[in-house]
Amino acid sequence: MPHVITSPCIGTKDQACTEVCPVECIYDAGEMLLIHPDECIDCGACVPACPVSAIYPEEDVPAEENAYIEKNRAYFGL
Repeated sequence: MPHVITSPCIGTKDQACTEVCPVECIYDAGEMLLIHPDECIDCGACVPACPVSAIYPEEDVPAEENAYIEKNRAYFGL
């Protein structure tokens, strides 16, 4: 999974990241947005666009946010 959206997105769901995503792999998952791991091309365009700094490359997700790696995968059935 190239990028992961973490807890700062909950309740915010600013769509700026979806507007810059060239492959449209960011989906509304109810309380937050999530990135489809198989569709993401790892371009990183969404990272600076996020106003709440909720998006990280998987390997850089802070330890306290690691549960969101699995949450992203599970949402898409992976």
